[in-house]
Amino acid sequence: MNSIIKKAALALGMVAFAQVGYAAGDASAGQTKAAMCVACHGADGNSPAPTFPKLAGLGEKYLLKQMHDVKNGDRVVPEMTGMLDNMNDQDLEDIAAFFASQNIQISGSEAFSVMLNNGDNVDGLELGRKIYRAGNASSGVPACMGCHSPTGQGNAPAGYPRLSGQYAEYVEKQLKAFRTGTRANDGDARTMRTVARQLSDAEIKAVANYVAGLTE
Repeated sequence: MNSIIKKAALALGMVAFAQVGYAAGDASAGQTKAAMCVACHGADGNSPAPTFPKLAGLGEKYLLKQMHDVKNGDRVVPEMTGMLDNMNDQDLEDIAAFFASQNIQISGSEAFSVMLNNGDNVDGLELGRKIYRAGNASSGVPACMGCHSPTGQGNAPAGYPRLSGQYAEYVEKQLKAFRTGTRANDGDARTMRTVARQLSDAEIKAVANYVAGLTE
């Protein structure tokens, strides 16, 4: 577990260092440039369906990195194929600034029961809370709040996204993608892939549901 925490700390430093060179975008200009994003992500970054993530308030550096990764092919998102090809760095910075400046609408958590690998049915919301706040020492999973903050607001200067309010379905999908390696743009430290590899389906579903309703 200490190894994972050290990797998370290293990744935090690496992300912060990598992002220093990015200039702040112009949110006003970004609103106009983000017109092509509206159909999927909503006019203010609150997407109308869990198929597409909410972008509002995720953090400028995180959003900018994801767009660069999609454009460069480091993150494969079929729905965005070619959409950023004609965008220059300033365009991406402005779009990131716009969505980062918006307020996310909290999706909300649901009460449900989930079955663990040993066959026990447990309170899914409580399991999600435990994973997010304390991790799972027996499997080496660190607390999610170590990087994403106790309130789920993330760490914008370091490039760690806000999770609070995001669609549970989307968070679950991304954690499983990190677990299988089909999403691998978490840097050389492989922090998310390392963490997700230790999470069971039940734990992923539980923590995704928990952060969907996490508020300050």
